[in-house]
Amino acid sequence: MSGVFVAFEGGEGTGKSTQIALAAAWARELGRTVVETREPGGTALGVELRGLVLDPDGQVTPRAEALIYAADRAHHVDTVIVPALERGDVVLTDRYVDSTLAYQGAGRGISDASTLTSWATGGLLPHLTVLLDLPPALGLARAGQRARLDRLESASLAFHETVRERFRELAAAEPERYLVLDAARLVDDLARDVQDALTALL
Repeated sequence: MSGVFVAFEGGEGTGKSTQIALAAAWARELGRTVVETREPGGTALGVELRGLVLDPDGQVTPRAEALIYAADRAHHVDTVIVPALERGDVVLTDRYVDSTLAYQGAGRGISDASTLTSWATGGLLPHLTVLLDLPPALGLARAGQRARLDRLESASLAFHETVRERFRELAAAEPERYLVLDAARLVDDLARDVQDALTALL
């Protein structure tokens, strides 16, 4: 596959959507075809699954939650990500496997999260993972400016602290594949760092 695959990861309120939009605009100015997507919700099926798993009034057990995310990811990889990479596109996704390893694996205590994500993706990993790191209290305060928090955003601060620590552990284990950025910095400064990393890939 000749395309470039970049995942943006991080806790709640870290600015992933903003950075993806800026990176996409920059790459398009270079003449690249860009696919902006997200998990869950990057496909019609994913939109339905997103509604189920993030409904603040919903009741989903941890194992069921992990399986819903895996189903979304398997369909997303097969119908959006792989075809785009085969075309030579730049794929920018808001969340990918690390989110399952952090939220369901560490946060929910699902010991098989790694095996599940590997099976769902067929082993496909991003060329680069941008981790936007932010203390959960600050990120949740940002997220709290929205009208209503979703089911994961509403989890305890301790849960989100565990999630953040797992993200950081994953990045430390494979530093060559991660760009870890302090998400408390200015948006434009973060965007320049992302562009520098993408330049090396493109």
